[in-house]
Amino acid sequence: MDALRDEEKPLHIVMFPWLAFGHMIPYLELAKLIAQKGHQVTYISTPRNIERLPKLPPNIAPLINFVKLPMPKVDNLPQNAEATTDIPYDVVQHLKTAFDKLEQPLTEYLESSNVDWIFHDFLPFWLGPVASKLGIKCAFFTIFTAPFMGFLGPVSVLLGNDPGRTKPEDFTVAPSWVPFQTTVAYRYFEIMKIADILSNENSGGYSDIYRACCCMQNCETILIRGCTKFEPEWFQVLQNIHHKPVVPVGQLPSTGVDHSNGDDTWSWIREWLDKQPRSTVLYVAFGSEAKPSQEEVTKIAFGLEESKIPFFWVLRVQRGPTDNVVLQLPEGFEERTKGRGVVCTDWAPQVKIMGHMAVGGFLSHAGWTSVVEAVQNEKPLVLLTFLADQGINARVLEEKKMGYSVPRDERDGSFTSNSVAASIRLVMLEEEGRIYKEKIKEMKDLFVNTKLQDNYIDNLLNHLRRF
Repeated sequence: MDALRDEEKPLHIVMFPWLAFGHMIPYLELAKLIAQKGHQVTYISTPRNIERLPKLPPNIAPLINFVKLPMPKVDNLPQNAEATTDIPYDVVQHLKTAFDKLEQPLTEYLESSNVDWIFHDFLPFWLGPVASKLGIKCAFFTIFTAPFMGFLGPVSVLLGNDPGRTKPEDFTVAPSWVPFQTTVAYRYFEIMKIADILSNENSGGYSDIYRACCCMQNCETILIRGCTKFEPEWFQVLQNIHHKPVVPVGQLPSTGVDHSNGDDTWSWIREWLDKQPRSTVLYVAFGSEAKPSQEEVTKIAFGLEESKIPFFWVLRVQRGPTDNVVLQLPEGFEERTKGRGVVCTDWAPQVKIMGHMAVGGFLSHAGWTSVVEAVQNEKPLVLLTFLADQGINARVLEEKKMGYSVPRDERDGSFTSNSVAASIRLVMLEEEGRIYKEKIKEMKDLFVNTKLQDNYIDNLLNHLRRF
């Protein structure tokens, strides 16, 4: 642990992420890095979420305090549902309603504690005024990348005060405030799939865009998960459009992220992987948020079968116990691929799997934590996007030749099993796909360089102290 200088008073920073593991885990990684510098971090969430977080290393555990705020009860939110992974997509709006009800207990905690800064996510639009009244400074810490935030644009455009975007097609081209040539934009089917983020649907009465705009307007500084050496032009876009400090915190590579009770699971997975030749297995997983449709699962399954490539597929067949749509594999699929492929419908230790030498590629949704873990382990990417920022992430990876997207229909996003098989084989086996392996290796140092990551944290802490 790096010691504070004698004259430096340790900061007390509160972390308050959205109730999704794709948000909670990066927040925890940042908390660990800040604690290593000798500062006190209070990580606030609901009881079940905190219990499911990875265990802390003993050297920093005394500096990270977990505060469990009881999960508010709201209509139509199932019992024990405390994260997006626990519920179907259409129930997330009720989770956001419950999240908003954390305002009072969070305020009571802040009133009774000596807090310097609160790092918050894009949803608590009500938090800025509360913190300001208590003399606590706010940092909007977005787990989304600089290209995604830059593509979204200025608050004036997001709130509709500037007629920069009026129809879905406007999201399929680079916007006017991006002063360089880029292919980074949504495809039509991607923006149509997430049109609800622009409305009040699925957002507890307030659109995600409105929430994020309030958070950006009411914070002192914006923290971005990312690296200025990887995407310098996009960080400049953010400085230009927000007129307040935009501070990179690094890529936050996973440091042994594993849920409890994973040892038995890893034991049998490792045993299977140990039997496979080096770099031959395709790892398939789409994160904790994305759930493909039944038709998509069928096409993916047939594509894996046609590819003749060994595979390990982590398939979430439902989002929580109340999800009535349980995904099914094609009849006879597991028998036909027995020995060559494995389908795991439980939680699996992704970091350990991708670190195994038998794994040679990753069929992914382009969620950024998964991307960082792929780069960390030098696994080239085959991309199949579903939600949120994934389309923008995929364009960045395509531009930088770090990933290849499965060809899809521009209007409805449909794809064929043949295109899945061909994409897998291209990246895993063909000469044309060699570039993706090379680029992933080339980028590794930017993503997981401990000295570089350490510098980002030092710069962040210096910035916080100057306020």
